Amino acid sequence: MRRALEPVAISVAGALAVWLMVGAGFVNYDAAYTLLWGSDLASGRLPDYGIPVAPTPHPLATLVAVGLAPLGAQGAAAVSVVGALGLLGVLGWLIYALGAHWFGPAAGALATLVILTRQPVLSFGVRAYVDVPNLVLVLGALLVEARRPRAGLPVLGLLALAGLLRPEAWLFSAAYVVYLAVAAEGGGIAPGTTVERRSDARAADRRSLRALAPLVLVAGCAPLLWGLSDLVVTGDPLYSLTGTRDNAEVLRRVTGIDQVPLTVPRRLGEILREPVLLGAALGGLLALAHLRRRVLLPAAAGVLALVAFCILAAAGLPILGRYLLLPAALLAIFCGAGAFGWRALPDGHPWRRRWIGAAVVIGLALLAFTPPQVERIADLRASVGLQRAIASDLTVLADSGAIRRECGPVAVPNHRPVPLLALRLDRPAAEIVSAQLRRPDRGFYVAPANAGVERNFTLDPNDPERLTARVPRGFARAGGNASWTLYRRC
Repeated sequence: MRRALEPVAISVAGALAVWLMVGAGFVNYDAAYTLLWGSDLASGRLPDYGIPVAPTPHPLATLVAVGLAPLGAQGAAAVSVVGALGLLGVLGWLIYALGAHWFGPAAGALATLVILTRQPVLSFGVRAYVDVPNLVLVLGALLVEARRPRAGLPVLGLLALAGLLRPEAWLFSAAYVVYLAVAAEGGGIAPGTTVERRSDARAADRRSLRALAPLVLVAGCAPLLWGLSDLVVTGDPLYSLTGTRDNAEVLRRVTGIDQVPLTVPRRLGEILREPVLLGAALGGLLALAHLRRRVLLPAAAGVLALVAFCILAAAGLPILGRYLLLPAALLAIFCGAGAFGWRALPDGHPWRRRWIGAAVVIGLALLAFTPPQVERIADLRASVGLQRAIASDLTVLADSGAIRRECGPVAVPNHRPVPLLALRLDRPAAEIVSAQLRRPDRGFYVAPANAGVERNFTLDPNDPERLTARVPRGFARAGGNASWTLYRRC
């Protein structure tokens, strides 16, 4: 009973802690498009992925959005926000469970404390990015494998779901199948084995390899389903790849394999900060030297995650910090090992005291950097609260009934308000026109009410153009609220 209650208790505690630190989040730009596409599919319409600067579609997220569509725009958004908090809580439990399995409960507890107090992790989580549920699924697969080596289908099932959110999971699935195949062969037949036993061994090997067939099928289903989804919607099975590359160019993202050596350490540092990187380095080295069997799986997972990241970078996809959440989570666990891994060494071990000395250094570094970390979380809370209020004002304006279909299209200053307005107005995204692309001559124009909204609602400084309050000629004020002003020309 205690083991069954542990995941629930830690997950609920983690979600509550996140809510106390940051408050409730909101549906970000990517998530709003996902809900919009899910609503389209639920209504029997194909989603329009070709809207300028639309995000990459993720099949599993879209499928979940289809299930949320009967709740309406408001209900789907509310469930998404609550689910985002819940997923952060589950993430906390998974980090704890893996850290405790490999290096002891104290190491797992510290790793959970680290990951749930990192400003970028909290930011990505409360804004409902798909990267956090992807991380939860991959860590869940690692936990299954850690507790039951060569578990097979349960691991691949979780990785297949993750592979419908992020393509890095495809490499994990392929590598896991290869690992299972090598394990099934058993390293060959020992010399001196009799003819009869050789025959029996070869037959057993053939049966083991045949048993891998369904595993290969599960491992390959994610890329196949993703490609099929793109093919049905756009006619191009590689649309997600080419569309993401095009957006990276438009938004001037950092791309290319040559950028990886400098960018990856900096992005990991932004997520974890210096004391955690120090703890992870010491913990990794000490665990590799003295707890090697425990280190093999997390180390292999970390290497695979970085290899997958490099492959995507070489393919022209952007180098974003949220794509490094998996190696960051594993490094947090190694930081826990650095602080408490010595407890796994027997009394009298020559390195036990030395490891304790390293743990003291790690603990002091973490304590010294606690005040800046508290400030970062406070800044995040203020930022999320402000952006949530701006987004809420936009939905209030959309729900007010002031924007009528018969008057004409709705124009906005740039692409950022498009998915949220389309979702709340129950219109295709193509009917919400960015004034960056076409200045309207009739209909409605939604403008930021002040410079603060203009500055804070544009979440990405690399957007092609920031929000502007320029009103098209001939449009007159028709309403508004604290964040947005509505203009009309019918």
